[in-house]
Amino acid sequence: MIVTVIATITFFWRLGGIGLVDETEPLFAEASRQMLETGNWVTPYFNGEPRFDKPPLVYWLMVVGFQVLGVNEWAVRLPSAVSAMGLTLFLFFVMERLGGSPMTSSPSVQRGWSSLIAGLTLALTPKFIIWARVGVSDLLLTGCIGAALLCFFVGYVESEKGVEKPFFSFSVPSGWYISFYVFTGLAVLAKGPVGVVLPGLTIIAFLLYQRNLWSVLKEMRVVSGTIIFLAITIPWHVLIIMENGQDYIASFFGYHNVERFTSVVNEHSGPWYFYFLVVLVGFAPLSVYLPSAIAQLQVWRRRFWGNQPRRHQLGLFAFFWFTVIFVFFSIAVTKLPSYVIPLLPAAAILVGLFWSHYQTETITKGLVISGVINIIFALVLAGAFYYSPNFIGYDPAAPNLGEIYAESELNLVGGVIWLVTAILLIVALLRQHSRWLWGINLLAMFLTFVLVLEPAVSLMDDIRQKPLRELAQLEVTGEELIMVGMKKPTVVFYRQENVEFFSQVESAIAHLEESASESQLILSHPRYIEEIEEEAEITRLESKGEYELTRISY
Repeated sequence: MIVTVIATITFFWRLGGIGLVDETEPLFAEASRQMLETGNWVTPYFNGEPRFDKPPLVYWLMVVGFQVLGVNEWAVRLPSAVSAMGLTLFLFFVMERLGGSPMTSSPSVQRGWSSLIAGLTLALTPKFIIWARVGVSDLLLTGCIGAALLCFFVGYVESEKGVEKPFFSFSVPSGWYISFYVFTGLAVLAKGPVGVVLPGLTIIAFLLYQRNLWSVLKEMRVVSGTIIFLAITIPWHVLIIMENGQDYIASFFGYHNVERFTSVVNEHSGPWYFYFLVVLVGFAPLSVYLPSAIAQLQVWRRRFWGNQPRRHQLGLFAFFWFTVIFVFFSIAVTKLPSYVIPLLPAAAILVGLFWSHYQTETITKGLVISGVINIIFALVLAGAFYYSPNFIGYDPAAPNLGEIYAESELNLVGGVIWLVTAILLIVALLRQHSRWLWGINLLAMFLTFVLVLEPAVSLMDDIRQKPLRELAQLEVTGEELIMVGMKKPTVVFYRQENVEFFSQVESAIAHLEESASESQLILSHPRYIEEIEEEAEITRLESKGEYELTRISY
């Protein structure tokens, strides 16, 4: 019950309370809106041009949301929020059944605690919350991959004493294995080949370690499962290739998959330790316990794990789930923080098993040391929140954002929350109540979300996005709108018509001179408007924030 309540708050509370955020979110939203408008469910379009970045599942779900809720922010973000909620509850369900460990003397008691702690951890993980509230495909991919791997593990456990059949048997897999193939197919439709590569590598690594790869593949009825998988993934790929040919193949498979793995795309590079920092911050505050949680598994005891019943192997499986995704994207040349979101459920499982172990077992020196590190980390977070206005760089869309944020005193609230958290952690350690450190951390994270993060996002929306959104929605029709010096996809979505973007004033002026229209609308920063004013007659229509809407006549 408590997991459901907390997840509902973190994933759905004020989900549509702010406008779309440039630049990625409106690309998905507008492509879905144009799909609804044109009736073409095969090729996504943005601003009148094909958008081959991602497969169609997220667009289809947004279109359904538009049909039910109307074209609005709620409908855009609902696929991500529902995916987060579904995965959190499914994780809780699996942990409640299989969240025991051979390291614990009372696995039945541990299951109750591990499901609660893992579910709350995932629902209160900063990176998971952020992407659950954004209308893009990353959380949908995570939901599909997470559900696929959990279905695999449940099927793996339930097939432990099954009758072995030949590898090339066409018999129907068990229900859980069928679900695995279905969710893997949906993961591919959510974000491409990575949807099958990550689950595949995870399962292969796990089974190779357990020395039962071949026998489990036969249990899974891989031939029949492959047919199910292909039946889900192939039809749309055939249709879009028939409609767009080599352009789609080169863009999606070449640029957006192969090149992102083998070379730097859009200047998104990073050092070898990039994802260590991403996990430390994105899985905070319980990320400091991940090394201890992994060490507790004693993965080096391969014979020990090989002798354990499958129902006790969830921690080991989560280790490979976490490690494979972490290593895979560390090897990839293009690096983005969102790439490793699919490993967060595995991290929640590891932490859930770790802390549930200490609800019945003796506190160790290692836990106390981790607790001390936790206190230091909480103090660092307190300082980071307090001084956060100083970290906000210059943003031409909101040049005084840092000052306004400081005046809101949200940074002070965040600093106080984590300072008090550090004090409570110290008290818990001194009074030998170390087994409750996880609860103190998660309470602090919940308060941070409600009292700091959500209000901060609303504040930034008012300053950065709202002025642009209001100008885009002004009832000025019959004229082409162009943007100069910036590219803000939200304008296309809120205006619900195509917009011409020009990075240079000279290019915009050349376009205006060649246009057959007597007048056009320009949305830009005042400094660009002033440059254009030197070349043509300008009528200022409206000004909001750092943006200005004008009419230019030739």
